[in-house]
Amino acid sequence: MASKIISIRTSKRSSEYEITIGSGLLSGAGAWAARSIATGAKRVAVISNPTVFGLYGDALNASLKKSGFQVSTWLMKDGERHKSLRSLEAALGFLGESRLTRADAVLALGGGVVGDLAGFAASVYLRGIPFLEVPTTLLSMIDSSVGGKTGVNTKFGKNLVGSFYQPNGVFIDIGVLATLPSRELTAGFCEAVKQGAISGKRLFWLTGDFLERYRVKGRHLELSDERVRSELAELIFSQVSFKARIVRQDEREALDRSDAKSRKILNFGHTFGHALEKVTGFRRFRHGEAVGYGIVFAAELSKILELLGQDELEWLNDVVHRAGQLPPLNGIDAKEVLDAFQFDKKLIAESIQWILLEKIGRPVILSGTEVPSSAVKQAVGKILSK
Repeated sequence: MASKIISIRTSKRSSEYEITIGSGLLSGAGAWAARSIATGAKRVAVISNPTVFGLYGDALNASLKKSGFQVSTWLMKDGERHKSLRSLEAALGFLGESRLTRADAVLALGGGVVGDLAGFAASVYLRGIPFLEVPTTLLSMIDSSVGGKTGVNTKFGKNLVGSFYQPNGVFIDIGVLATLPSRELTAGFCEAVKQGAISGKRLFWLTGDFLERYRVKGRHLELSDERVRSELAELIFSQVSFKARIVRQDEREALDRSDAKSRKILNFGHTFGHALEKVTGFRRFRHGEAVGYGIVFAAELSKILELLGQDELEWLNDVVHRAGQLPPLNGIDAKEVLDAFQFDKKLIAESIQWILLEKIGRPVILSGTEVPSSAVKQAVGKILSK
């Protein structure tokens, strides 16, 4: 399968960087890293976690060394709750001990947790050094590795401390998804449904049709099948292309934008999703699973406000369900969820920015003053009662 390349030029870089998508690429990671870093780097610090590194670390490091890099490795604990200031401090200590200079690079090998923390560390170490991403989950391939948002969680909420820091390159080898558990696949496909819902019916149909043919049912993707690999690569390419378009035109999520091309629309499903993660201590849900419920919530709220029709509400819910089974919501208190909304990072001038739908492919941004609290409570109650 020939690799595909998406180029991104942002306002903060004099040259664009590339997102490479293909299968069986990992053995060429060293040569890709050398091309992506224009600083003549001698050292690469790899940040990963034990699970991912146990699967792909040796192959990655061997490729980097073959290309002449001195490689050091630090493994953070796995899980969203470890994307913390404490982990960031440990990562920065590792970079210092590795004697990285401003010409050297940090490489993230893992999912969104690893990528967010490693990117934030790269952005503040020596006031910014080159950063490379090799995402290993479906969600990180189509979402967190694209766009330059980095950060950590605090007791007040998710991703409240961070920076915008674009990578020097992203290297997506869909072959690594063959080892991904079904829950991680479901999480990634929920994010794909979210992007389809705000992009337009073409991407939504492409995502829904793929899920109809290859529903996640407690198994890995059959990536030994050339047809599955080809269709998945096309889906990932389309998903990344959509997010790249949004990032190009609104890199830093401008506060004064509320149009349908604002980067804010990528937060569709995230207000409720982040609240679920927070009230459960980042332990019960994968991020994408929480977003899956967030999509259902946002669609329900859109229906209550008479923005979204019943047919499109049911269509959206059906495609979310195709992504796989989500963890139960039992025991979650509605008041805690409503309180968690107040700490969401999408607060602007003390008003939540609600990303809702008028129809599939037509997102709308409403301020908290435009959405009655009674409608929000009704939607929360309906989702938590399911």
